[in-house]
Amino acid sequence: MAQTTELRPSAPDRPTARTPRFHRAWSVAAVTFVTIIGAAAFASLPGLLIEPLHEEFDWSRGTIGFAVSVNLALYGLTAPFAAALMDRFGIRRVVAAALSVIALGSLLTVWMTAAWQLVLFWGVLVGLGSGSMALAFAATVTNRWFTARRGLVTGILTAAGASGQLVFLPLLSWLVEHHGWRPAAVTVALSALAVVPFVWLLLRDHPADVGLAPYGGEYAEKPAPVTGAARRAVTVLLKAARTGPFWLLAGTFAICGASTNGLVKTHFVPAAHDHGMPVTAAAGLLAVIGVFDVVGTIASGWFTDRFEARRLLAVYYALRGVSLLFLPMLLAPSVHPPMIFFIVFYGLDWVATVPPTIALCREHYGEDSAIVFGWVLASHQVGAAAVAFAGGLARDVFGSYDPVWYASGALCAAAALMALVIRRRRA
Repeated sequence: MAQTTELRPSAPDRPTARTPRFHRAWSVAAVTFVTIIGAAAFASLPGLLIEPLHEEFDWSRGTIGFAVSVNLALYGLTAPFAAALMDRFGIRRVVAAALSVIALGSLLTVWMTAAWQLVLFWGVLVGLGSGSMALAFAATVTNRWFTARRGLVTGILTAAGASGQLVFLPLLSWLVEHHGWRPAAVTVALSALAVVPFVWLLLRDHPADVGLAPYGGEYAEKPAPVTGAARRAVTVLLKAARTGPFWLLAGTFAICGASTNGLVKTHFVPAAHDHGMPVTAAAGLLAVIGVFDVVGTIASGWFTDRFEARRLLAVYYALRGVSLLFLPMLLAPSVHPPMIFFIVFYGLDWVATVPPTIALCREHYGEDSAIVFGWVLASHQVGAAAVAFAGGLARDVFGSYDPVWYASGALCAAAALMALVIRRRRA
């Protein structure tokens, strides 16, 4: 039986897909990249707030760490619902609203006087806003606008967060040290608001909005808005939870969050300061991690297009675990060559796990992959939240962060083994 070769709509009321020399998908990816950079300031600040808030308000590090943990947990738990909301209301509306909530929460912290206000403003408001700007945003843009080069684009958009860290960390650390933490919080708010016009004017929800096919794919009509966003997010979770790969991906990504956002991003600066290193120098090292994270994440996206994702994950987690085991021996009052080597090595691996994790979600869960990845990201942030709190508690109890470094190194070894257990989906 002959097959039809008509792949694009030809009815007069339907646009004909064009194939421009420069595809609009790359412009959308560029706007997404700039948006994530502008929103990255909020992720750079928590580690710089611990010492100033402890000194000004006499709050324990465990209390401050709890507020950060609420932020990180909500960042993850909001992500799958944000992905579903993007299917319902569009990317532009959800991202613009999220940036506004981030700005509001950051501004309100300037007038706080009690620890519960830190939890509410920074933990809840900024956590909810940042969760809607989470990696599910990058996954949704990639899934809609790209058929080819998805791994590379995922790596580039993931690296945007590291680029934002590179841009904002030195500035925020300088502000905190010379002018206090309040100007830094205002800077975060203004940075989030500055991106809103770019999102509203330049971002488009779907290739069909401009009469195009996805890059490397065939033209398709824009799907109708999906109602019941919350119900869909929960339904997708229940369906995915019946499969083994979901739990393995969630487990490995929880360890990923514990060993990056929860540990290093939150506690590296105060841990280095405990050993006599100036805050600006420690923040500068985190910024350098951001430089090499850009390289490592884009390279990981390139590798993901060419090699088996689960094996890449195993290598990444094993190398990260080894590096964390050596870190306690490298902390010192000044920056020395072994520490520089750690920063470069660890930076290359910071979020290199994201492109292969998204690829495995796409392989196993198809059209629901962005929402499934949102739930996997939720586990990432729950792991980060647990260690953000545990790290501050360990410092209060033991007077040192060393037990947390060693425990995270061991967890990374377990994540490497879990990644190898994930089976390839049969065609």
